[in-house]
Amino acid sequence: MPRLIALYLPQFHAIPENDVWWGKGFTEWTNVRRAKPSFKGHEQPKVPGELGYYNLLNADIKQKQADLAREAGIEGFCYYHYWFGLDEQGKGKQLLEKPLQQVVESGKPDYPFCLCWANHTWSNKTWEKSSALVKEQVLMAQEYNGIKDYTEHFYTLLSAFKDARYMKVDGKLLFFIYDCIGFKDVSTFMQVWRDLAKKEGIGDFYFVAMMPSTLTFDPITNKTCVPNLQSSQSLIDFALSLGFNAVNTFGKRRGELLYIGKWRSLINKLLMRLHLMNSENYDYEKTVAGFFAPEDKQENVFPTVMPQWDRTARVGKADGVYLNATPEKWRKHLKQAFQLVAHKQPEHQIIVIKSWNEWAEGNYLEPDQRFGNAWTKQIELIINQ
Repeated sequence: MPRLIALYLPQFHAIPENDVWWGKGFTEWTNVRRAKPSFKGHEQPKVPGELGYYNLLNADIKQKQADLAREAGIEGFCYYHYWFGLDEQGKGKQLLEKPLQQVVESGKPDYPFCLCWANHTWSNKTWEKSSALVKEQVLMAQEYNGIKDYTEHFYTLLSAFKDARYMKVDGKLLFFIYDCIGFKDVSTFMQVWRDLAKKEGIGDFYFVAMMPSTLTFDPITNKTCVPNLQSSQSLIDFALSLGFNAVNTFGKRRGELLYIGKWRSLINKLLMRLHLMNSENYDYEKTVAGFFAPEDKQENVFPTVMPQWDRTARVGKADGVYLNATPEKWRKHLKQAFQLVAHKQPEHQIIVIKSWNEWAEGNYLEPDQRFGNAWTKQIELIINQ
């Protein structure tokens, strides 16, 4: 059976910074509740099912989430982690850390977890749609301040790394990095952490680079290029050359380009930037059929699957909606991924689910009012067939 790991967003509790930037009490639910249909037949807002509009500081909610995921056959959650570097006083700055801290400190829920460092800058457009005429302003810059910074970062998370629930691959601590291209010092960072792990007696890290299956620029030269829809090998080789153990591929753009047509889609994107066209939408089943590149079969490549996609709650019409997504079509997509990794060693049969609870992206497995718990039930059906 594949190792299913679901990405987990901790943006469901109020923090002082969000209160200032977005308004008192802002959470992911703020955008979800006020979403509106963009076209006839568009299902918005998304309404949660049995878990309701929860607060992740509630231990009972975290336990219910874990119970639902375990029952479905998901091995563990991958918490998005936000670390922005040392400030002028030499203190590390992180956000949305409380849900994981509670899990580590309380020992509950007794459910596996790992971390993904979501190493991107937050701006005034990160979590909430705004007019294209509004200038983008940095709210929290992602900084990489060298060995002292990397060391402080490591020790901030040491209690999590020592936790018996922390997920491993080949006996090593599993850690994802969201942006390996923009992180120019990532090789040094990984070496520092490996040295510290050895010093603290916790073994080693299994670093995984998150990487789109296709890009419109070359990560080595940083020059614009035509997306390669035949192979992702150059991107994978780039990430591995930095010192990563494996690559987690995300085929969303690849699937869209194959569905719409490469040149037509690129022209459409240009028209959207010029505000001459609204977003292009995609048929879910036809688009996810093109998610997987040939390299996803490789031992050290972990593909991503996606149950649904609709970011209008967060970005308005700036991104396309995946139309006609249903639990049954999600099962077909997931089954294809199962077949893709079946030949790999058991430790490496990893499939990343995007996501467990990205509600403002319309990208979740949690129960909703329309389908109930059918999203997770599809996983059970594949496993038990």
